Amino acid sequence: METTLPQEMQQHTYAIMDGVEDTHWWFVGRRAILESFLRPIAAQLGELQSPLRILDVGCGTGANIRMLSQFGAAEGVDVSDDALEFCRKKGLDVTKGTAEDLPFADESFGLTTALDVIEHLDDDVAGLKEMFRVTKKGGYSLIFVPAFMWLWGVQDDISHHRIRYTKKQIVERLEAAGYTVERAVYANFTFFAPILAGRLLMRVTGIKPASENNINISALNGLFGKIFSSEASILNRISFPFGVSIVIVAKKA
Repeated sequence: METTLPQEMQQHTYAIMDGVEDTHWWFVGRRAILESFLRPIAAQLGELQSPLRILDVGCGTGANIRMLSQFGAAEGVDVSDDALEFCRKKGLDVTKGTAEDLPFADESFGLTTALDVIEHLDDDVAGLKEMFRVTKKGGYSLIFVPAFMWLWGVQDDISHHRIRYTKKQIVERLEAAGYTVERAVYANFTFFAPILAGRLLMRVTGIKPASENNINISALNGLFGKIFSSEASILNRISFPFGVSIVIVAKKA
């Protein structure tokens, strides 16, 4: 089953994403956090596989592929023609396909990622099983998902999310897919309170922006990015009981 947005919503959402993901504080901070988890994984796998082959499942408009490319030969897969066109304009290696039926052979990649993707799937375990299938034995998957259903907001609606997870829920799904979870932590605890307050305000007032990615204070964007990025030095050592998202390191043992 294809998991996709209506075509007009796809084009609108991906155009906004492509315009902001290089500079918006949330995307900048997320990449910094992901890089902090990826460095030790890539160093370990790089000793065994050269070059390390990496797949970004649900690659969107491609910023994460470019980030992953510093660790190995990175490529992406996405169901959206709009998203793939944005990637190809950037010269990125991408393939059309669904997360639940990846168009790759078994054990093709040393590292696979799904960065704010699994929550879109009608059958999230099926998608995770496919990631497990195309990941090499001894390889890793890095997963990033939104946390807590009571944090549901406009972005969840326009992105057609099915769920926001607790840490227990996403770990159980990864284990059901065959993975051994090595680390699972809540992320973006620094902006947890203002994001919660903003979403409660939108519920009360009925305000519905075209995308939460459009909501930003340009004068403070750089500062917000540095604050969010600072979590990169903390999350590998400390686990917080709350956050806007969850980052998980899972191994195909």
